[in-house]
Amino acid sequence: MKSNWSKIMVLFLLTGLFTNCTSQKSSSKNSAVSVAKYINTISTESLQKNLTVIASDEMEGRQTGSEGQKKAGRYMIDFYKSHGISFPKGATDYYQRIPAAFLNAKRNEGLPDSENIWAYIEGSEKPEEVVVISAHYDHVGIKNGEIYNGADDDGSGTVAIMEMAAAFQKAKNEGHGPKRSILILHVTGEEHGLHGSRYYSENPLFPLANTVADVNIDMIGRRDDFHKDSNNYVYVIGSDYLSSDLYTICESVNKEFTHLTLDYKYNDKKDPNRFYYRSDHYNFAKNGIPSVFLFNGTHADYHKATDEVSKIEFDALTKRTQYGFAIVWEIANRKDKLVVDKKDE
Repeated sequence: MKSNWSKIMVLFLLTGLFTNCTSQKSSSKNSAVSVAKYINTISTESLQKNLTVIASDEMEGRQTGSEGQKKAGRYMIDFYKSHGISFPKGATDYYQRIPAAFLNAKRNEGLPDSENIWAYIEGSEKPEEVVVISAHYDHVGIKNGEIYNGADDDGSGTVAIMEMAAAFQKAKNEGHGPKRSILILHVTGEEHGLHGSRYYSENPLFPLANTVADVNIDMIGRRDDFHKDSNNYVYVIGSDYLSSDLYTICESVNKEFTHLTLDYKYNDKKDPNRFYYRSDHYNFAKNGIPSVFLFNGTHADYHKATDEVSKIEFDALTKRTQYGFAIVWEIANRKDKLVVDKKDE
């Protein structure tokens, strides 16, 4: 009897261990299937449709605070409404309003009032923890009678995060929503000094202590002179500055899903371009929030009237958008918050 009972207990424990391992593998497998499924909802057709509007002459170059920029903002809000994506909890609408006094405080350029635009997908398990996806939707307006449409800068990032939001909302509608909340943040005033992201960082809707990461997308629709033979790359900047977890995620999801060449040329802190300090993620990073900046590099049409939709390489834009989505998916759904184990000097 004693011997048989021991055998039964061993068998019971082994069965439980096997079941637990199988369950964990199944859960992991289901998660990977979900990522793959929703990555594939990010479509070239939708990106092209939205960018054709956002970077059209009708938007008059989206100068900060201009009617053209506001018109682009209304188009973005209509997109979110059409996909059932609401503004954040605690806000009264899709706008974070920024007074002209703030925009002109450091350098008076006569900018009028403007707005950040935000949308929100609430997390299912840890809604108080927030992952920010950011991109600036302003550009430089009209110069000498020419409209600077900014299709790549940063029309490409603008439509990318719209498409990412739609993919996350679809996942939520089908029972696979993110565990952590996602704040989609279209910031204004980047071209004049990162003003919109600075305003948010100083007036956050959600506590910065609960902000897990920022994934910032600024120019991902073209290729630069260092990659003339292929657009299957993206510059990754800042992923390892504050968090080894973030770096690992950026590497692992690419290996599993998107297979881009991850170029760290501009991640060098000694790089004279200092791109790490020149886009909106920096206002999160300087507050100790792990941040990564996805970028295609500059090109001959950078900050020129020739930065047009006709020159966008939509296959590259699609794949880089999918990469950004996979990064956010992993951050939003992993068990633990990203570790902050480094200090950016």
